[in-house]
Amino acid sequence: MTIKKILVVDDSPTERHVMKTLLSSNGYEVITAENGEEGIAKAKSELPDLVLMDVVMPGLNGYQATRTLTRHETTRSIPVIMFTTKGQETDKIWGLRQGAHDYLVKPVNGQELLAKIAAL
Repeated sequence: MTIKKILVVDDSPTERHVMKTLLSSNGYEVITAENGEEGIAKAKSELPDLVLMDVVMPGLNGYQATRTLTRHETTRSIPVIMFTTKGQETDKIWGLRQGAHDYLVKPVNGQELLAKIAAL
């Protein structure tokens, strides 16, 4: 699968900016969303090739949004990589159980993220 369009879902304007800068400078088209609800809506309308999902957000958290995306007919084939400050092993296991393809702990190493995207 060739990844071209990436949806970044994070409530932090700084994180969205950092991720957008990193991904755009490496040739990816980047769409952003500020929370889980907006992330689900944009995933359904934009059909990105990948979703990068934060966990700790107001309203619908990243676990809930990931579960919704990976179980919805329109978006279930879109891989989700969670990237979050929640670094406990139980957090990672729970994220993967919600359907996430991978799980990274912030601060995310840019080269590691790019390598994981390239490997999809």
